Amino acid sequence: MKDFGLLLLRVGFAVLMLTHGIPKFLKLIQGNFEFGDPLGIGAAPSLVLAVIGEFICPILVIIGIRTRWATVPTIITMLVALLIVHAQDPLSVKEKALLFLVGFGSILLLGPGKFSLDKR
Repeated sequence: MKDFGLLLLRVGFAVLMLTHGIPKFLKLIQGNFEFGDPLGIGAAPSLVLAVIGEFICPILVIIGIRTRWATVPTIITMLVALLIVHAQDPLSVKEKALLFLVGFGSILLLGPGKFSLDKR
């Protein structure tokens, strides 16, 4: 049952993250680079990094390819959201970033389980 739990954790969190990443990905491929710049590196690089963390890496996590490595950009993205973008906001606003941080942190620590391409 442990491997089914890991599959549920992996797929559940990654699919929910995609709901945030798909709009950013569409914005990127349409050439609309208007985006926040929380790290001071520019709007376009910030958008690209957000797309990597919220779209590309969650797809890798769902499939189970390089799962532990794929969680790292998402974890970093959620740390930026939690500690910089929403630093002054109440916990009710920070809560999503914190939940994603806990979920992807758990996947990093536990690994993908046997129902992944990593284990084949």
